[in-house]
Amino acid sequence: MPLHKEERIVSYTADEMYAVVAEMERYPEFLPWCESLRVLKRDKEDGAEIATAEMVVAYQGLHECYVSRVRLDRAARIVEARHIEGPFKRLDTRWRFVPLVEGSEVHFLIDFAFKNPLFSAVAGVAFGFVAARMAEAFVQRADSLYAHTS
Repeated sequence: MPLHKEERIVSYTADEMYAVVAEMERYPEFLPWCESLRVLKRDKEDGAEIATAEMVVAYQGLHECYVSRVRLDRAARIVEARHIEGPFKRLDTRWRFVPLVEGSEVHFLIDFAFKNPLFSAVAGVAFGFVAARMAEAFVQRADSLYAHTS
């Protein structure tokens, strides 16, 4: 089943990158294939914020809606999402941001499988491209929000 891991060093702080990923409601503004996102519920658990979010994804004429449980841990600079309802058998993402002297190290993981094996096979063909493009969209969003001027 498709799994994509990525690590990169960026010029933005870990807190800046965490803020970009944590601000889920803004995803439709910059995240490819994200048609809409709304937070259905927010709670607190063990010092982290827990959000239930509904996202509509559109890709090559397909529209799918799914619901995720998102754990936002500002202190640890980690954002994790787990699929709870929709067309996926599994859809897990994890972002972790590590402060560096200058900038930060970004760790991104996405792991998914559709319930329908045919969808999984078709999606697997484009998965690497889609996952890399998604990760890049968050860095570009940070560029638009925090670009440091010299």
